[in-house]
Amino acid sequence: MRKTLLAMALALASLTQAATASPTRITMHQDPNCGCCSGWAQHMRDHGFDVQVIRSADMYGVKQRHGVPMELASCHTARVDATGQIIEGHVPANAVRKMLLAPQVKGVAAPGMPVNSPGMGPMDGNLITVDFNGRPFSRD
Repeated sequence: MRKTLLAMALALASLTQAATASPTRITMHQDPNCGCCSGWAQHMRDHGFDVQVIRSADMYGVKQRHGVPMELASCHTARVDATGQIIEGHVPANAVRKMLLAPQVKGVAAPGMPVNSPGMGPMDGNLITVDFNGRPFSRD
């Protein structure tokens, strides 16, 4: 009985901790003239992320400072504040969660502006995101 009560108390404590944990904060840099970036930020918020937006006229410089390979560039660049991992473009929330479980992954990208990505259009299960080495990372 005592072990059962202890197990229940531990389970309740971990549920309480999970419920009060703050959402993962992401800082997104976007060109002030780009409208689709707001759609991606809303997608991420809808999936429990805390997205802070910084408008920047120097997106090339932002990408250079964050180590984004230029062949993977998109319209906005985001950084997970807690881990330093980079999200380039319209990467779905599921792929970001997968990246967070793999701290060795420096960043993931949805190169260009794919029409089947969050903020661009309806997802169809065929969006391929890649890691910063250009290898397929996720299909959403």
